Order: sequence, then C-alpha cells, then structure tokens
Amino acid sequence: MKKIILDTNFVFLPFTLKIDIFSEIDRIMHEPYNLFVMEDTIDELDRIMQEQKGRDRETAKMALQLLEKKGVGKQKSLYMTGNSKKPIVDDIILALADKNHIVATQDRELRKKLTEKGIRTIYARKKSLEIKDVL
Repeated sequence: MKKIILDTNFVFLPFTLKIDIFSEIDRIMHEPYNLFVMEDTIDELDRIMQEQKGRDRETAKMALQLLEKKGVGKQKSLYMTGNSKKPIVDDIILALADKNHIVATQDRELRKKLTEKGIRTIYARKKSLEIKDVL
C-alpha cells in the first residue's frame, strides 16, 4: 500500500484552486493508498493561524478542519538534528520519502528533488491533479 504525503501547500488547493484533492487522488491512483501529513505540517498550519492575518489564516484553519474531517493520518517526524533549529517541512519530507511514498506538493524545487530521488509526485495542473511517474 502506497503512502501519500500531503505537503502544506497541497492542502491549501481545495480553498485556493477549488480542487477536491481527495476525489482527484482517487481518480489518478490505480493502487491502494493511505493519506497522511507530517506532524510538522500541522505545526506549520497552526503557526500560520497564529501569525498570519486574513485569507492565509482562514485557509490554514479550513485546511486543518478538512484534514481532521477526512481522517488524514499524521506521521511523526523522525528527522533528528544536532542543533535546536527545526528543519523545514520540505527537508523532512525529502529525508522520509522512499519508493513506498508518493508526495503531493506544489513546490517545484521539492518535486524536482523527489524526482531525482526516484519518488513519484502528485501536483495540480489547471483544475485537476496529475501524478508524475519516474523512470
């Protein structure tokens, strides 16, 4: 069973681009899967709610509610660092992802690094989702 990691920017898509990411993932996946987010993604959404104002704050709040409503699992970060500075979520995802994972993200740089590592990605294109296979 594949594990699909939802990146922070990806969980904003239902509110920014009006894409039903859950039905779209069902449409493009041809194998069993589980969805989850990193605990650090939840922390990032909480931080946006605390520090931002306006649309970003509201979008983060709705994203958290949607993740809970859909029962998306949470993955603990096993990323250990020698200093007190927490690594960014993209670095954690990059370190965690392997052939059993697919990463759903809009971040071009992260997608490029994942592809180089042989990891499939899901991203939005126009009003639907696409999956990028690796050779």
